[in-house]
Amino acid sequence: QDKTVFIEAVFELGDDATDINDELGSQFAPEDELYLSRKYNGNYTYRFEEDDAQKKLEILQKTKRVKGEEKPGLSYSDIFKILKPYIPTFVYYSIYGNLTSRIYLPHAIKWLKGETVPGVDVQEDQVRTIRVLFDYVNLEPEEIQELGQDAADIARNRGSNQTPTKEEVEKAKSDKEQRALLLQSAGAKLTTEFREWWKQGKYEFRFTADGDYFYIWVSDDKRKQSVDLSLRSTGLQWFLSFYLVFLMECQGENEGAVLLLDEAGLTLHPLAQKDLAEFFNKLSEDNQIINTTHSPFIVDPENIDRCRVVYTAEDGGTVVSENLREGSGEVGEKSIYAVHAALGLTVSDVMFQGCQIVIVEGVSDQFYLSAIKNALIREGKFVPQNEIVFAPSGGVKGVQGITSLVSSKNDGLPFVVLDSDGSGENYKAKLIKELYKECVDRIISVKDINKIEDGEVEDLIPYELISRAVENKLKVQYEDDEFEPEEGKALLPQIEKYAADKGIKLEPGWKVDIARAFKKALSITGKRKKDVPEKYMKMWMELFEKFNG
Repeated sequence: QDKTVFIEAVFELGDDATDINDELGSQFAPEDELYLSRKYNGNYTYRFEEDDAQKKLEILQKTKRVKGEEKPGLSYSDIFKILKPYIPTFVYYSIYGNLTSRIYLPHAIKWLKGETVPGVDVQEDQVRTIRVLFDYVNLEPEEIQELGQDAADIARNRGSNQTPTKEEVEKAKSDKEQRALLLQSAGAKLTTEFREWWKQGKYEFRFTADGDYFYIWVSDDKRKQSVDLSLRSTGLQWFLSFYLVFLMECQGENEGAVLLLDEAGLTLHPLAQKDLAEFFNKLSEDNQIINTTHSPFIVDPENIDRCRVVYTAEDGGTVVSENLREGSGEVGEKSIYAVHAALGLTVSDVMFQGCQIVIVEGVSDQFYLSAIKNALIREGKFVPQNEIVFAPSGGVKGVQGITSLVSSKNDGLPFVVLDSDGSGENYKAKLIKELYKECVDRIISVKDINKIEDGEVEDLIPYELISRAVENKLKVQYEDDEFEPEEGKALLPQIEKYAADKGIKLEPGWKVDIARAFKKALSITGKRKKDVPEKYMKMWMELFEKFNG
């Protein structure tokens, strides 16, 4: 019987896993060699990059070249065996079982062994959370139960109904002291490590045991009296369970897995949802995370390029798009509302954080300038006086609206970076005449930096860092029709003219895709890092020093 496909992955062959290429044995020119990338664009996903990938695989099946020597070809099963270690596991989570504050150890021991307890129902997600709790704090339920025995219990265990011996009384006392120390150590471990992630108060966790019962107690810096976990907020209970499940299950068999989360953190306070976003960032160092959300507080405005809009298309299918302006009518607007709200919240937040806001026209400009900022700081060439935040306005017409929002609560007007095309220059004149007449130096045109008429932010970027992304958009085949932009002239009009001449339709969001590729290229370190030409580095430093002015 056919099963519904839940996860379908497309694999991309990148250019930084030469060990895989060596195993496959390339038959192609250096620029066309077949590689598999462990990480592509920060994600554990892959795809065949060239259009003739099928043809290349067929060539691999016939013959391969290893150190100049012809060898028999590879079968599809051979290729799969080579690629399999690099293909991630997908783990889906939608229900996170909150911990109960009182755990009956005899039942828990059976559940953790996969056994049922007659007359007692328990949900699988609750058993999972109990398991990760004990694993995380290095406790064994059987040991905690055994160490809690009274002297009479010990006597019965040796088959005697007589009065416990002196040795049995001493053993019971010693065991309970040992149990108390184990529980105290476990509570201290959870308290210390949990505080790294939960910023909504300094919570202290304490574990106790009474007979066959295991208890979880919580206090904080404002409410010193410990109460059982079930009396604290639902958000705290949820985050604790979520925290434990993910820290433990991202290890072992799920190491390197792609984690699929469905509406995580809805019960949390908005500020706690921001803590959750930070938690995601930490987890993403080892696991790619795909999280669906309607909450703007979980959207990270510093990494909007990670966001995708999901909506229902007119034909009833589901669309996942990188183009955050894409959508079908009212449905599309609702789908992207969380991202728009997140950007608005960020603008509001920075008012109180002493940040330097710089308004740019579009999301691609935000990607470019944020990446440049990080690179300059990383190289030690720029030290910002205040944190610089780039806020896209959705085009020149949106600049004044965001400017008014920012300046209404701030002592000074924000910087504005405008393209030097016709609309940008016209709007600059309008701002200088009206809102910015007292601070003209806060409006910066691209041509002020690179001296290119009609220049846009893309003209501040070395073409070699985005050439591959541009050529992919233009479907360049590295033959007679190779795209070669003319230096000293605005890049985007040249791309658009080339596409028009070749009958190539540039899909919506293509500029953002190129900006995203630049962000990736600029973040690469080590042997594959490309040096930035000195003239561009000087332009970047000139621009960013203006923000410090």
